[in-house]
Amino acid sequence: MKIDDIVNTGRYPLTDMAFGAACADTLTRDGVLVLPDFIQPKALAAMQAEARAGEGDAYFCAQTHSVYLSPTTSDFPENHPANRQVTSSKGCICDDIIADTSPLRRLYDDSGFRAFVMAATGETQLHAYADPLSSINIHYAKRGQELGWHFDNSSFAITLLIEKPDAGSRFEYIKDLRDADAGEMNYDGVAALLDGATTPDVLQMEPGTLVLFRGRNSIHRVSPNESDKTRMLAVLAYNAEPGVELSESARMTFYGRLA
Repeated sequence: MKIDDIVNTGRYPLTDMAFGAACADTLTRDGVLVLPDFIQPKALAAMQAEARAGEGDAYFCAQTHSVYLSPTTSDFPENHPANRQVTSSKGCICDDIIADTSPLRRLYDDSGFRAFVMAATGETQLHAYADPLSSINIHYAKRGQELGWHFDNSSFAITLLIEKPDAGSRFEYIKDLRDADAGEMNYDGVAALLDGATTPDVLQMEPGTLVLFRGRNSIHRVSPNESDKTRMLAVLAYNAEPGVELSESARMTFYGRLA
């Protein structure tokens, strides 16, 4: 399958420098880049079929965590924003289940797509994970499952919505709620959000939409799925350096296995 059969390159010319620069400007300004109808209809149908077929192999788990993804600390009381716990629950299939012929793998490996991601994010190189599980994941959220409020550890994330549920599963966020590099955690702002005193922005997207999101300083979540239709989302993960592996403890937590 050619990349033109997967990506709507007429609308999104991946290797065009002006297009990449415009995307970089949007991502810098808004903290998010949303590209609707990025995937061609036939390729999207193939991704949906692949995701549905793989759901039986998914590892489902739930964890509680702070929005900062850091351990609880006695430096603050239990109800402090640094210690308050939220829940994330989902299923996941890993890179080693994604077929060599999958349009997801063809997209992930395409040099033009990587060039576009580098242009949009400012990265000078991108590499797959060295471990066999972490480069391409498909996430599943059944009724009631959610991704709790959190800040990312990575500088950016790439997601592709494959299937949208009938209700719920809203991607909600607040741009630049903290400044991690400056050590400003904005506990008061986080507390206001967790207490429902702040209304987040909601990102609208349909299946086939590609999203680049800078979540290191922008808090975000996916609200609970309120329908019986499973939300399916591909995560395409790269590293700026070669040879990076997700830790064994993280792999066991998120995937339930090491290989």
